[in-house]
Amino acid sequence: MRNLELPGRSPVHATKGMAATSHPLASLTAIDVLQAGGNAMDAAIAACAVQCVVEPASTGIGGDCFCLYSPGGTDGIVAFNGSGRAPEAATAEWYAEQGITEITRQSPHAVSVPSAVDGWDRLLKAHGTKEFGELFQPAIGFAREGYPVSSRVSVDFASQIEILRSDENLSRVFLKDGKPPAAGSLHRQPQLADTLETIAKEGRDAFYHGAIAQDIVGYLQSRGGLHTMEDFASVAGEYVDPISSDYKGYQVHQCPPNGQGVIALLLLNIVSEIEAGVAPLSAERLHREIEAGRLAYHDRAAYLADPAQADVPVKWLLSREHADELRKEIDPGKAMTGLPDISAPEHKDTVYITVVDKDRNACSFINTLYYGFGSGLMAPKSGVVLHNRAMSFVLDPAHPNCIAPGKRPMHTIIPGMVSRDGKLVMSYGVMGGEYQAFGHMQFLTRMFDFGLRIWLGIWTGIR
Repeated sequence: MRNLELPGRSPVHATKGMAATSHPLASLTAIDVLQAGGNAMDAAIAACAVQCVVEPASTGIGGDCFCLYSPGGTDGIVAFNGSGRAPEAATAEWYAEQGITEITRQSPHAVSVPSAVDGWDRLLKAHGTKEFGELFQPAIGFAREGYPVSSRVSVDFASQIEILRSDENLSRVFLKDGKPPAAGSLHRQPQLADTLETIAKEGRDAFYHGAIAQDIVGYLQSRGGLHTMEDFASVAGEYVDPISSDYKGYQVHQCPPNGQGVIALLLLNIVSEIEAGVAPLSAERLHREIEAGRLAYHDRAAYLADPAQADVPVKWLLSREHADELRKEIDPGKAMTGLPDISAPEHKDTVYITVVDKDRNACSFINTLYYGFGSGLMAPKSGVVLHNRAMSFVLDPAHPNCIAPGKRPMHTIIPGMVSRDGKLVMSYGVMGGEYQAFGHMQFLTRMFDFGLRIWLGIWTGIR
């Protein structure tokens, strides 16, 4: 039980629904959808649309998404990859010919084709009960009538002041007299409201075929981008088979690559045979976790890519033999001075949402622009802030994550779920870009190995 004499927050308990997001207006939207008869998927999409308005530094309709969905709280978990692809004209040879040696943040080449809206549409049609026309109304209202800037969001705005100043479209929307909106002030995004309203009325094709796509493509091309209307018209997220690993009797589920969920599972495999220790923040425990993280992220840098265009050795990465090999490299008494030569096989800003409804359907959902305000580029007429996920590509033709036509980049955002004995135990996730795989490991081990208190609320809420 929580010691109520100490500072902290108590877990929330409920019987007919639960929602957790990074913004109170999004959480309230999710609960309102549940109370109006919607299910977990409906609530998650509505909440995410709100976050795209009220947390514009962290997420937007110009980004990507991933989802895990558990129908009825079972372990028959569905995974969806809603990450965008490089333009068809994007080749390593083209970049070399142009003298481009890296993809920089505010270049149009940092923008892979945004796939979030397509993902929302496909997920709703397969698992939701409502449509954009109803679910987008709260987001449209906040964008048109204004939303109060929260303390967290005001800090995000201030931290990206130079990015906001460097794009005339961002400056027009997010700066007044050279300054971003202060905490508590009312902020409006009328162009984004119009865009959301158009998608609500006409569906996802309005984003990928019509004036909205023309606005985005034209702007990127004016800056030297390779994007075409055909690239937008061909966007199609896909259902994929989730991957999983056992952690002390629990099955931990992740989306497969191109996301880094496989690295979260690898980390759990490594630390599963490490003695928990007396405290989660002891120097001994943190040392072992950091060393495990260095080894696992070394694998991420070497192998993680789009499996449709590269050989990603998921089975080997998740093998107990590989985890054992890595664990042996950890010296409990000192840090590694360099990463070992492990034998190979025979290869920043985000929002997270989790919702459970009265029927125990559970949705683990994540949507992102990557860096704060993504690429720092906003389409001039539609108000769409564009992400910078293509920065994750490399330009070395020999690397599995090298940019290529229609290829998806290595992705950091990863929704998670845990099951046991055929039933879902929880839907969970963390935010924090590169940290997310490491964060999943820390979150789960804190609960399962040390019994930290959030376990009580989550377990009671959705078992």
